[in-house]
Amino acid sequence: MKNIIFISPNFPTNYWQFCHELKLNGMNVLGIGDQPYDELMPELKESLNEYYKVGSLENYDEVYRAVAFFTFKYGRIDWLESNNEYWLERDAALRTDFHITSGFQSSDMPRIKYKSKMKEFYQKAGITTARYHMVDDFAGCRKFIDEVGYPVVVKPDNGVGASDTHKLSNDEELKKFIAYHDAQRAGVPYIMEEFVHAEVNSYDAIIDANGNPIFEAGNVTPMSIMDIVNDNDNSIYYIVKDLPEDTRAAGRATVKSFGVKSRFVHFEFFRMTEDQASMGEKGKIVALEVNMRPCGGFTPDMINFARSTNVYKIWADMIAFGGTDLPVGEHFYCAYAGRRDGKNFLYSHEQIMQKYQDSMRMVERIPDALAGAMGNQMYVATFSTKEQMDQFYADVLAVNG
Repeated sequence: MKNIIFISPNFPTNYWQFCHELKLNGMNVLGIGDQPYDELMPELKESLNEYYKVGSLENYDEVYRAVAFFTFKYGRIDWLESNNEYWLERDAALRTDFHITSGFQSSDMPRIKYKSKMKEFYQKAGITTARYHMVDDFAGCRKFIDEVGYPVVVKPDNGVGASDTHKLSNDEELKKFIAYHDAQRAGVPYIMEEFVHAEVNSYDAIIDANGNPIFEAGNVTPMSIMDIVNDNDNSIYYIVKDLPEDTRAAGRATVKSFGVKSRFVHFEFFRMTEDQASMGEKGKIVALEVNMRPCGGFTPDMINFARSTNVYKIWADMIAFGGTDLPVGEHFYCAYAGRRDGKNFLYSHEQIMQKYQDSMRMVERIPDALAGAMGNQMYVATFSTKEQMDQFYADVLAVNG
């Protein structure tokens, strides 16, 4: 029996399904988390062979001792995973320290966590990247802006999601950002990039031990996550009915360039919405960033609805058996709409539910930890045509006045 340690199996709340499918595949599933055992969801408790509570997952010594305990009790650990962006570096450090060779090691982290380092590997894959400059002082940043022009985007070189991402449109905003950086974020590397006029298209895939995809899908985010967070706006994105061939080709090339094996990945690309001299023509796929974990929040469930399948099982089959024979069924668009509290929406929750009851797949409140990027009240629905989906968005997000 293979031993797998799953770090933070309780968050996001849907991740119990990864553990559930691993256990069904005959694996010994060992959880490490900071939530008291009695507070875990019943489904998660049933999916774990044993759970070790630590005071804080931020405390490496505590988590290290937990892994050591499981190693002593059950023998060699075959896998260690969280599938969570926040813990990628922690996962890699634990694998390295305990000689668990089935995933990324600490030495792999720079190219997959630092946005500046990713660019080299995108370029090896033949994918255009935005020009960039590591934030230093006003003069250095201004010299870069002389080359690329305003606006520019600044963000932590090693950051999660759209956290602390800023669009700067003039010298006054640049001065404010430099002052903020020097006062509050001194010593934290920030990257400045030329602005790309684009929507975000993703490549979501489960990759086997040989670096080959055994499942592929993708989503489109028409609105900037940066703007959603910074403007406290509604959130929308959708799983495409069929993955475009250029997205598939870019995703597979990126998998090979970064040396991805035995992982669920979420690669983000820009699809340009207008011609841009330095980047190329409208419609072109351009690199954004790699995420060596599943797409966030409830997106795995949305992929299941869009493909009539179960990506939790496909991933667990890859871990346990190296591949899967789970079929993929009928394809749909799967739309996510996240309403922001406090807005005066034209249609009430009850009216939306009544109109779209046959299409609705999930309706939930979003945890505060995810609400910044995803809104407060979410609706997930499937549609056969893009026209039907567009009408759904128009109805859910319409406001009075």
